[in-house]
Amino acid sequence: GAMRSRAEVDATLQTAKLNPAELLPAVHCLSFGPQAGTGECCLMQLEPGLCAELEAGRSLVIRGEKDEQAVLCSKDKTYDMKIADTSNMLLLIPGCKTPEQLNADQASCNIIHSQIAGFSNSYWELRRCRPKLKKLRKLLMEDPYEGPDSQNDQTSTFSKYTTEDLLSLIQASEEQIMHQLQVIDAFKIGGYWRVLEFDYEMKLLNHVTQLIDSESWSLSKVPLRTCLEELGCLEPTEMIERILLSYGRKYIDDAGAIYFEMHEDKICRAIAQMLLQNAVKFNLSEFQEVWQQSVPEGMTTRLDQLKGLALVDRTSRPETIFLLKVEDLPEDNQERFNSLFSIREKWTEEDITPYIQDLCAEKQTVGVLLTKYARSSMQNGVKVYNSRRPIS
Repeated sequence: GAMRSRAEVDATLQTAKLNPAELLPAVHCLSFGPQAGTGECCLMQLEPGLCAELEAGRSLVIRGEKDEQAVLCSKDKTYDMKIADTSNMLLLIPGCKTPEQLNADQASCNIIHSQIAGFSNSYWELRRCRPKLKKLRKLLMEDPYEGPDSQNDQTSTFSKYTTEDLLSLIQASEEQIMHQLQVIDAFKIGGYWRVLEFDYEMKLLNHVTQLIDSESWSLSKVPLRTCLEELGCLEPTEMIERILLSYGRKYIDDAGAIYFEMHEDKICRAIAQMLLQNAVKFNLSEFQEVWQQSVPEGMTTRLDQLKGLALVDRTSRPETIFLLKVEDLPEDNQERFNSLFSIREKWTEEDITPYIQDLCAEKQTVGVLLTKYARSSMQNGVKVYNSRRPIS
C-alpha cells in the first residue's frame, strides 16, 4: 500500500485512544514484501552453546531416515526436534531496530518503513536427548567379520559401512558415534567398519589364552611380539593384535617392548556368553562350576561380571541363569520397560539396574526412571518393582 504520513499515524493513535507521549517517537510501518506469503521460513530455538557453534562457523546436522523422528546433532551432542506452535504470528523483518537501538540512535527518522520478509506460527524446539546408537551395532552385525578365509566375506550381499555411511544413518553426533564404535570393539578393514563375529572372536581369544597358559606368562604382562610370532601362522597378525586390544590394555615397558595387561572381567564375561548361548536356561550351580573350569588359569569368575548379559532366577528350584543382553532390548524407555516386565513380572532394583542404566539421561538416576515407569511394593521384606500398566 501507499506509505503512511506522520499525520495519518497520529490520527490512528487518536482513534486507538493511545497517548503518543507514552510511546517512542519512531514508528514502524510494516508492509508484506513480495516473498512474504510463501511460508519458506523455519525458526529454531537454540541454547547459547549451539548458537556459539554456528557463530564459530561450525555446522549442525539433521539426521534420520524417512521412518525416523529427526534429530539435530552438533559435533558432540544430539537433540530431539519438536515443533512448538505459537499463538502469536512471528514476523521476520530484516534490519528491524529494537527500542534500545532506536534510543541510542536519536537522529533516526521517526517513520520507518519495513518490509516483512516472512512469518511463522511455529518454531523448532530442541531438547538434549540420548544418542540413538542401537542401530550402529545392528548394521555392523548384518555382516560380522568371520576371518580371512570366510566364504561369506567374498560373496557378502550386505552393504558395508564407511564412516560417512554411519554418519548419515545413525542419529547421533560424530563424537558419540566414534565413541560407540570403540565401545563395541569395531575396527576398520579396507575402509569399512566391521565387528568380529562372536565364534571367530572366541577362536582368537582361545588362541591367545592357550598361548599365555603354555608360556606361563603373567596375565598382566603378555608380550605382543611373541604373540604375533607364535600365532601368526594360525590367524592374520592384525586379528591377533585386534583381540589383544579388545581384551587387554596396551602398555610399553622401559625397554620399549609392547605388552598387554589382560582384562579378567571381560574375558570371563565372554566365556560365560559362549557357554550360555547354547541353552535356554542353565542350572546356576552347574553353570558356575563349568564356567570357572573354562576360564584361563588364574582367573576368578564372579556373577557380577555378567551385568547386562545374563540374569539369575532365584525363584526357580534349582536356581537358574539365562542369557539376557541389554543390547538386544528396545532403545525407547517405555518399550524397554514393557519388554523387561514381560520377561519378569517383578524385579528388584539390583536385578533391573543393569538393564536400564543406559537409559539414564545426564544427572538422572535409575531411581527416577523406576518412579516414572514402575510401581514398587514390598515382597518378603524386599522392595520389588512391577509395571505401571498391564503388559499385554
